[in-house]
Amino acid sequence: MQQIREKMDLIDLDADTIDAEVLDALGVTMDNFRFALGVSNPSALRETVVEVPTVKWSDIGGLEKVKQELQETVQYPVEHPEKFLKYGMSPSKGVLFYGPPGTGKTLLAKAIANECQANFISIKGPELLTMWFGESEANVRDVFDKARAAAPCVMFFDELDSIAKARGGSGGDAGGAGDRVLNQILTEMDGMNAKKNVFIIGATNRPDQIDSALLRPGRLDQLIYIPLPDEPSRVAILKAALRKSPVSPKVDLTFLAKSTHGFSGADLTEICQRAAKLAIRESIDADIRRIRERREKEDGGDAEMEDEEDPVPEITIDHFEEAMKFARRSVSDQDIRRYEMFAQNLQQSRSFGSSFKFPEGGPGAAGTQPASGGAAFTADDGADDDLYA
Repeated sequence: MQQIREKMDLIDLDADTIDAEVLDALGVTMDNFRFALGVSNPSALRETVVEVPTVKWSDIGGLEKVKQELQETVQYPVEHPEKFLKYGMSPSKGVLFYGPPGTGKTLLAKAIANECQANFISIKGPELLTMWFGESEANVRDVFDKARAAAPCVMFFDELDSIAKARGGSGGDAGGAGDRVLNQILTEMDGMNAKKNVFIIGATNRPDQIDSALLRPGRLDQLIYIPLPDEPSRVAILKAALRKSPVSPKVDLTFLAKSTHGFSGADLTEICQRAAKLAIRESIDADIRRIRERREKEDGGDAEMEDEEDPVPEITIDHFEEAMKFARRSVSDQDIRRYEMFAQNLQQSRSFGSSFKFPEGGPGAAGTQPASGGAAFTADDGADDDLYA
């Protein structure tokens, strides 16, 4: 159909027949297939809100370390499966993004799905919960079944803390619906094997409320902290937000990045959008004045005015200065300290074997003893045996 649309200017619709030369010129090209692929969705996902992301790595400023971790975790198993077979390793099933709001967690999930050429299913946590007994668990099963049928697929659980809170504290919640939904999610995640190329990404602003069973190895075992952008990242975010906008060369984005310490990516994008909105407003007002002056001259019998240049050809310094008057930080210093403390505690809890080393003599070396941390851990195990004696 796309090939026919391209040749419509050569076809005479009033004629009874089509020229043989036009028919011979019709040939489906690779570009036609790419167009059809971009507008088609898998039949298994027609009842689910599925998206073919168009976000690229270049659309996300900064976060280079996070991008590298995502590529190693999600993209490598898809593009280099022979390496995982060689070393006998199963790819990770999922990651958890945690950090302040507005730092680009959703954009990262869309970008990795686009880079892997995978389907993308976005699930908001509260969407799975219903008032009917058993329907919430059925919604979870249905979403996972559709993801398996549409593999390779990336499932993105936004606001994961709304359905994955620590179990046992939902006494007043409709018979513990939240606990049942979490149990169903854990069961479905355990039922996915390496043959089903489904990857799960969770995002939350409250990592301290997530149930620990969801974070064990084999489930969401990769925890990635998405921090507020530093100065080079803020420059990259501003350039990414303004990549399609005409900006005056006098605008110093580096100075703007220095002046916005503590701003999230969403805050910086809002500044750029407000500056563009001010430029649009000024341009429209100038067009209205120009049309009014032209009508007045025509009514007075004067000759028509020549076309003038665009009065607002680009976003200027004045627009950014006016936009900065409305700029605000969406994340407080107290929130930042809480996230950093959680990340530090998590790193300490997972660094038990930081001083572990194999003996230099090789396997079976005589007189080797584990490190002091391992000895202390073994001694503690003996104390736990008498807990219920």
